[in-house]
Amino acid sequence: MNLIGEYLRARRELIRPEDVGLPANGHRRVPGLRRDELAMLAGISTEYYTRLEQGRDRRPSPQVLDAVARALGLDDDATAHLHALGTPEAPRRRRAERVRPGVQQLLDAWTGTPAYVQSPLQDVLAANRLAMLLSPVFRPGGNILRSVLLDPEVQKLLPDWPQRVGSLIAALRAMVGPDVDDPRLTDLVGELSVKSDVFRRLWPRHDARPHPGGGKHHMRHPIAGDLELFYEKFAVTGSDGQLLVVYRAAPGSPTEDALALLGSLPL
Repeated sequence: MNLIGEYLRARRELIRPEDVGLPANGHRRVPGLRRDELAMLAGISTEYYTRLEQGRDRRPSPQVLDAVARALGLDDDATAHLHALGTPEAPRRRRAERVRPGVQQLLDAWTGTPAYVQSPLQDVLAANRLAMLLSPVFRPGGNILRSVLLDPEVQKLLPDWPQRVGSLIAALRAMVGPDVDDPRLTDLVGELSVKSDVFRRLWPRHDARPHPGGGKHHMRHPIAGDLELFYEKFAVTGSDGQLLVVYRAAPGSPTEDALALLGSLPL
């Protein structure tokens, strides 16, 4: 599989010539930049760039990758993703996704704080009671991206649904990197490609942005109303890429009162 070629072609086709100071020259047979134009911007030969995009050069130097990244206007996250594709390691054998008992006990001890653990493929592996009351997307056994794309009830909870979807898809790209032969990833991508127009449109763009370490989410809960939740994400040491996600409300805020209300409800 020519991963680096797929990525370069997808990013090249998103750039308009006028965006990089090149004439559009009327009708163009391909979207975005031509290979020779991208090669010129990167300061490498068209022949070499063509070999790179066709997958005939599997070990490009870091300097070449940096030059191509600058020509494509990639940010730091996208440049790191390009380097990962250009220097692939042997495929990893992922271990069975289990949450350590101590992590589950920690989740359960946070009775007033929604928290859950997710896998690199965004499967929910464990959650505490308040997280499950907050949203069905956090129930163990589900997949966050699948739920957000396909479940209308989950979509109603997310006022910023379009932005959230794009962020989740880009995070999945960044997390798996060159390890695209994982059967679970293949099954997930296949299912979402069939069932979701949005996924079919965004996945081929090859946007790759890791999960932010923290930030703010808005939710519109059917009982608790509008919620403003801050979150932090932590790597679970000793796991195969698991993330612990913890939500909190600002002290004294309406959201803090709403979480207390949720915590009093039956699951």
